[in-house]
Amino acid sequence: MNKISEADLILNPDGSIYHLNLLPEDISENIITVGDPDRVEEVSKHFDEIELKKGKREFISHTGRLGINRITVISTGIGTDNIDIVLNELDALANINFKTRLVNEELKSLNIIRIGTSGSIRDDIPVGSILASTHGLGLDALMDYYEPNNAIEDVYLQQKITKHLGETNLKPYLTAGSKTLLNKFGHDLLQGITVTAPGFYAPQGRKVRANLRIDGLIDKLSSFEHQNQKLTNLEMETAGIYALANVFGHQALSINAILAQRKKLEFAKNPQEIIEKMIRLILDRF
Repeated sequence: MNKISEADLILNPDGSIYHLNLLPEDISENIITVGDPDRVEEVSKHFDEIELKKGKREFISHTGRLGINRITVISTGIGTDNIDIVLNELDALANINFKTRLVNEELKSLNIIRIGTSGSIRDDIPVGSILASTHGLGLDALMDYYEPNNAIEDVYLQQKITKHLGETNLKPYLTAGSKTLLNKFGHDLLQGITVTAPGFYAPQGRKVRANLRIDGLIDKLSSFEHQNQKLTNLEMETAGIYALANVFGHQALSINAILAQRKKLEFAKNPQEIIEKMIRLILDRF
């Protein structure tokens, strides 16, 4: 087995991994990811005990205990470019010996739960809803650089969606989330396919001053339906988390607080209350 080079796996002088600034013992096998660094404390304030707080750039991490469960909550920042960093470095922390630079013989499978905000693209999903993502549909280019490991049913569904979006020239990738985590944390929630965009404005169909190349993007996405599977909401991380978790053999689930209704042009009057409701719901289910 070849050693991983210092250029491929970069460590800080204290032995921690480059961006996250964490050591292998700093993380739990239960990981909660949030986009906003300030939201880390909004989660960890509910822990019975906090054993560790570390941070570097937009990546803030708290590890602690809730009852018998050890949990790490970490901020990713916005977008799948940051997800690429976080998922690779979490996997390295779990499955690489930093002293020998060799992959461990026994591999760990992390439980990764994203709790984030999102916008509904369907009339029947109102502001204030909490939605669990059955799949992540990526409109970004992250998975152009990785060898996929998708189930045949996901490939078939992806082809159906790509055909539906044909005139837009978008070439999405699709990955299912963890059925185990979905059954535990999202069994009674609204469910649907979450669309992950590579930006907040034009890539999500928002027009401020610049003209849009793809007119009617929200209508095109929301009109897809195949065997009761629908595109339900739009955000910026889920597809990258699902795809890389699948590549590395981790379990992943995305839980979405719906703060915007894109079809009705509405935004939540009480976003913090909706986010707090989502955080409490997920922590209670641990």
